[in-house]
Amino acid sequence: MSTTTNSQVLLRTELGDVQLLNRGKVRDVYLVDDARLLFVASDRISAFDVVMPNGIPDKGRVLTQISLFWFSKLNELVTTTHLRNHLITADVSVYPPRLHQYRNQLEGRSMLVRKVKIQPVECIVRGYLSGSGWKEYQEKGSICGIKLPAGLRESDKLPHPIFTPSTKAESGHDINISPAEAAKIVGGHIAEQLAELSVMLYQTAADYALTRGVIIADTKFEFGLDEGGNLVLADEVLTPDSSRFWDVEQYEPGRPQDSFDKQYVRDYLLTLDWNKEPPGPMLPDEVVQGTRKRYLEAYSRLTGKELE
Repeated sequence: MSTTTNSQVLLRTELGDVQLLNRGKVRDVYLVDDARLLFVASDRISAFDVVMPNGIPDKGRVLTQISLFWFSKLNELVTTTHLRNHLITADVSVYPPRLHQYRNQLEGRSMLVRKVKIQPVECIVRGYLSGSGWKEYQEKGSICGIKLPAGLRESDKLPHPIFTPSTKAESGHDINISPAEAAKIVGGHIAEQLAELSVMLYQTAADYALTRGVIIADTKFEFGLDEGGNLVLADEVLTPDSSRFWDVEQYEPGRPQDSFDKQYVRDYLLTLDWNKEPPGPMLPDEVVQGTRKRYLEAYSRLTGKELE
């Protein structure tokens, strides 16, 4: 049985004897066989690296369906650059038969993917000055060692998108590093490819999103290497959990922007006397529903469809 707070929220998957490899902040990852993994997006939500005790209805489905949309949308670019993605299928009916009995936990929120060796850096691309980037710019005039023009305001568009990698922390906060430091971790050739591909993917997605009235301020990609040493686009792609989405019509530089993401939860938590350590506080219903609304709007804006 799955563990839920109500019939609409899936907080934890249980797939019998299928081997659980990792229960992350949001995703449960299972080993299907030597070559394939099963990614399942729960409705868990984290903020400040702490998972909240209650979830957001439909969140896992939104994350999965947006990723599937972008995998398809970016496929032409991915093909022309010889970059592949890890998706095999999201059709539960063609999953291995032993998974069919868990359809109620998997439908709409899971992906069968190729197993790859995930690279140990987060590939962050920033097109606008926000979040930790804004904080670092105020202190140093740069982000991850990349010098930026003086006099920029919070939420300003950058002269061009920049690649600002970070470490991948198993627990706690990821740490921003310079592209040179990333090269020391993964090797110069791979680091160069990661930077080039990340910026290309971001720019393609950002240009499309603008036609849908959405600014992608920044985003995070993950890449893996297949058995042949080829880079593979992996994990989630351009979702409200891995990106900042802003409304074009509401955009106004010089201040923080309203986001179609979990910033709404962060803003609520900042009003509390909470030390940002586990356990997280229970989110009130208005925050849960307000967050759900933002995730659903991100999906409908970008895809032009309502979530089924």
